[in-house]
Amino acid sequence: MTLELQNKIGIAIVGTGFGQKVHIPAFQAHHRTEIVAIYHRDINKAKAIAEANNIPHACDTIAEILALPTVQAVSISTPPFLHYEMAKQVLQAGKHLLLEKPVTLNVTEAKELYQLAKKQNVIATVDFEFRFVPAWQLFAELLTSDYVGNQRLIKIDWLGSSRADTSRPWNWYSSQEKGGGALGSLGSHAFDYIYWLFGPVKRLNAHLTTAIPARVEPASGELKPVETDDTCLLSLELANGTPCQVAISAVVHASRTHSVEVYGDRGTLIIGSDNQKDYIHGFKVWGSHPGEPLQEIEIPQRLLFPQHYPDGRICAFLRVVNQWIQGIDTQQQTIPSLKEGIYSQLLMDLSHKSHNTSTWVEVPNFT
Repeated sequence: MTLELQNKIGIAIVGTGFGQKVHIPAFQAHHRTEIVAIYHRDINKAKAIAEANNIPHACDTIAEILALPTVQAVSISTPPFLHYEMAKQVLQAGKHLLLEKPVTLNVTEAKELYQLAKKQNVIATVDFEFRFVPAWQLFAELLTSDYVGNQRLIKIDWLGSSRADTSRPWNWYSSQEKGGGALGSLGSHAFDYIYWLFGPVKRLNAHLTTAIPARVEPASGELKPVETDDTCLLSLELANGTPCQVAISAVVHASRTHSVEVYGDRGTLIIGSDNQKDYIHGFKVWGSHPGEPLQEIEIPQRLLFPQHYPDGRICAFLRVVNQWIQGIDTQQQTIPSLKEGIYSQLLMDLSHKSHNTSTWVEVPNFT
């Protein structure tokens, strides 16, 4: 590899919630990236975060970030309603982009970003991190090896309590126009890994509910209506005809918080975790063939994370960054890209349509 390819890539961090917890430590740990700028709408907060993390530039506008010659790529982890305009500016400036999910508020915006990235010849990736978790990679390999044979039923449960506390205050997550809700935060991931593991969806039916209808708005101290879903029940028919049942909730207490069960004519495969505090670690894979009990399948050493961090999400995010850097080095778009982000957003849009019309909705072919 040439010396040029070994040079560090200057990264700007936009978004300081998840950004401080995961993006900043990950980019500081990666041998090929250097954080050169941080954005926060409050310049004093931007300066404080920059000083605490030894970041040279603090900015309160995206334009200021993009004007810095040392910024070659931008990582965005703001709330979803800010993604489209921010990502558009980044792409128009010819900077590489790493974008959190859901990528936008609707599929039209997602398609526009994808086309703009292609036009500008920049590498844009989406943080669909489950593709990079060791147990999930083993699960994918076993499915590809025909472990279960012809698939007959897929069941997915993603059950958490992150929003179960009724005293948790109202914020953007409770706002429809700001991209909140369990479908956006969790369903966006689920739709991506369904496409990755099982292929496209032919049609879907969605029922979205809100268990906690109002929360206290911090500024006023008054109850404010929650406009978004906290539980989603989805029925999917995959393009190959397999039925897929999905239950997602952010307001329940469950022992196994996240699991995918695949039943076929030759066997059964299950991936699951009971570690809600660290949703990256804790996954195990079990399998069986007819007449045999379920047995845990060991994750091979070659798939394991080389290093662990206090926040397990950093491990998976580092692998997303690796893909991104590889794409920047070779000028070849890697997966997951904004194209995968479009498909996830399309299924979310259609889920809302299905819920609003109380009908099954056909999913157009995705190429």
